[in-house]
Amino acid sequence: MDKFKQLESFVSVATKGSLTAAAKAEGVAPAIMGRRLDALEERLGVKLLVRTTRRITLTHEGSAFLEDCQRLLADLSNAEASVSAGGVKASGHLRITAPGGFGRRHVAPLVPRFRDLHGDVTVSLNLSDRVVDLAGEGYDCAVRVGDFPDSSLVSVRLAENRRLCVATPEYLRRHGTPKHPSELARHACLTLSSEASQTRGWAFRVPKGDADEVLHIKPNGPLDCSDGQVLHEWCLAGMGIAWRSTWEVEQEIADGRLVEVLAEFSAPPNGIYAVFPQRKHLPLRVRLWIDFLKHHYARPDFWKAPTK
Repeated sequence: MDKFKQLESFVSVATKGSLTAAAKAEGVAPAIMGRRLDALEERLGVKLLVRTTRRITLTHEGSAFLEDCQRLLADLSNAEASVSAGGVKASGHLRITAPGGFGRRHVAPLVPRFRDLHGDVTVSLNLSDRVVDLAGEGYDCAVRVGDFPDSSLVSVRLAENRRLCVATPEYLRRHGTPKHPSELARHACLTLSSEASQTRGWAFRVPKGDADEVLHIKPNGPLDCSDGQVLHEWCLAGMGIAWRSTWEVEQEIADGRLVEVLAEFSAPPNGIYAVFPQRKHLPLRVRLWIDFLKHHYARPDFWKAPTK
């Protein structure tokens, strides 16, 4: 049986949540889809899907494999589009969205550069911290930071993102350096207000038995704000400890204006992704935009200073 067809069938069933729906989309019997999935799981030696009469759910291994398969299929589609497009230039209107803080710093400055390379493409950029419904609102692509649950979208990992606790050297001289996450209760922590994100709190990896577990702490402090950039500025002013992303503070750490604390307890990194709706043929302008982001985000020096 064609391995590629097995992967396509797995992605279709996983994203549609039904053997019947996936079979109907392909024009085959549900039993054929079932046999492909059985053959795939047997070949891999792992259970990818839990199938009942009512629903289909992904196992932990299935969720991880789905992301890899979506990326593989997207890359293949891009390669075919590149060949078939030949000398055709990208054109049309590109609608993209990104989170406000990250988008202002690491997406918006790249848009004019992309336009310089592809003059027949026009671009609309939406910066919003809400999760935009790409298909429902007509967007071609989103840049998202952190893990997301929507498996109906195709994701391409662009870079890693790590969260870390930082403070100014002056603050640490005055108040001391915490040695364990539990000591944050004695410090001025600069937190996002309740209506913002990070509802689970700050994440740390702590030893438990022979392994580590991720511990979430909701620190209190005299100041909170719904805007991460404001927290960043307060932190630079020496007002407390903040939990920020590397893309925000890496340059300040390199310059010595901020110091990372509790580094040995840092939570596992999450990702920075390009996300787009399921499409059989990805428009050339979207493929080129994703490749453009991958190229820039792969450069270590890109994150150490604001994009110029």
